[in-house]
Amino acid sequence: MDGTLVDSEKVWDVGLADLAAHYGGALSVAARQSMVGTSMVESMTILHDDLAQPWRDPTASTRWLEARVMELFADGLVWRPGARDLLAAVRAAGVPTALVTATRRPLVEVALRTIGPENFDAVVCGDEVTRTKPHPEPYLAAAALLGAPIARCVAIEDSPTGVASARAAGARVLAVPCEVALSDVDGVTVVPSLATVDVAFLARLVPHS
Repeated sequence: MDGTLVDSEKVWDVGLADLAAHYGGALSVAARQSMVGTSMVESMTILHDDLAQPWRDPTASTRWLEARVMELFADGLVWRPGARDLLAAVRAAGVPTALVTATRRPLVEVALRTIGPENFDAVVCGDEVTRTKPHPEPYLAAAALLGAPIARCVAIEDSPTGVASARAAGARVLAVPCEVALSDVDGVTVVPSLATVDVAFLARLVPHS
């Protein structure tokens, strides 16, 4: 979701900067980049360490940040280039789709006002799995909910953590860099934008043997 379908990473930038300021500090660029695709607990730990305040409670920081980001999400989110058209084309073709995100359910519900809950047959949120990305559990859970063999699934991701999760699960991966650069590795196809992708492109990524 964040950085793949909608340009919400910049919204998170605002929320994280506000949280750091609330704690009397400023978040470094390196720390912010290392958060992309991680769970909330991991992100808050990175922020606390970056501010030299490791004693802070990740749960309390998560509550503060999610309340702030929910305010920002409610103003509406901007689609990433090509994402809306590709999602519409996939749905029109009758391809089952799942949203797999490290973001927690309350924020996802707000984001779905922009993205459209009708566009997904299943939604797997960060607080609904035991192990989050880069563990394969989120993508395995999504494939199970769709009733689809994971090897026949294409995961579209924008972060190294998400790519690692999808690869470990056994899905084919289409990587679309947003905040962090990504490189071609086995089982991963990198494109600069979803504006260059259509349903036929996705179909070619799936083995037919």
